[in-house]
Amino acid sequence: MFKELVNQIAKEYGFTIAHLEIGKDDHVHLMVSAPPKLSVTNIVRWLKGITAYQLFRKCPELQTSYWKQKGRHLWSPSYYVESIGAVNEQAVAKYIDDQRKKES
Repeated sequence: MFKELVNQIAKEYGFTIAHLEIGKDDHVHLMVSAPPKLSVTNIVRWLKGITAYQLFRKCPELQTSYWKQKGRHLWSPSYYVESIGAVNEQAVAKYIDDQRKKES
């Protein structure tokens, strides 16, 4: 459900998700390709905001774990972004793909 939702958001806003891995504990690794006209801040805001809203609607049990507790949200306010060129793209893709293996 989450992966489909992220890809749907990307399509709607004009960027693509080249790689996506969901961490075992509490994080997500993404490789995003976007035109220069889209800001990183907006992409993260769309991904976090829309996924949180949709997941709370589709999975109400999350609301008792996150939504109703004081000061808790589905997503951390922080994120890490790095710009890469074509040379590093394969290395980053491999890193993201290998995350599930390392966490198993």
